Amino acid sequence: MIVIGKESFELADTSNFRTGFTMRHKNGLWSIVEFQHVKPGKGPAFVRTKLKNVENGKVVDITFRAGEKVEEVRLERREFQYLYPDGEFYVFMNTETYEQIQLHKETLGDVPLYIKESDMCSVLLLEDKPLTVEAPLTVELQVKETDPGLRGDTAQGGSKPATMETGLVVQVPLFIEEGEALKIDSRTGKYLGRV
Repeated sequence: MIVIGKESFELADTSNFRTGFTMRHKNGLWSIVEFQHVKPGKGPAFVRTKLKNVENGKVVDITFRAGEKVEEVRLERREFQYLYPDGEFYVFMNTETYEQIQLHKETLGDVPLYIKESDMCSVLLLEDKPLTVEAPLTVELQVKETDPGLRGDTAQGGSKPATMETGLVVQVPLFIEEGEALKIDSRTGKYLGRV
């Protein structure tokens, strides 16, 4: 373990990669969304990753050489309740201590599209400083607006856009109607089913 000031990190290599692994890379904090170890017939092995910037939500594709060393950063996750939007900020509360924090909308990426007031979320902290928020893996949202459903369209496999109560637009089956509650995957934005 290496300690610089108050911040501590460990050197890890690509064999330690897993979904959610957080590292310091190119002067930013990045979390692994997807990764794949590749061993081509010729040439050295490598790891293809999809990284999400913890601070601003930007997603990039990066390839690492097998065994390459990276700085692993340990973030703490705490459950907070989303209270309300306040201008450019979103307010969250720790339900155990009732401490409230405000995070700027730019640090949240698309998370506000997946959460409603009073939903529980994971706040990522580095040395007790809140960095960003993760929505639950699946969320339940109500359809605010969509084209009318058509009778008999259950087996065709077609889809149409539906605007959810938070403003999120999701492709849904043709039989879904306004007012229905749907289960949505917050990682992909895909419809999973009715609630």
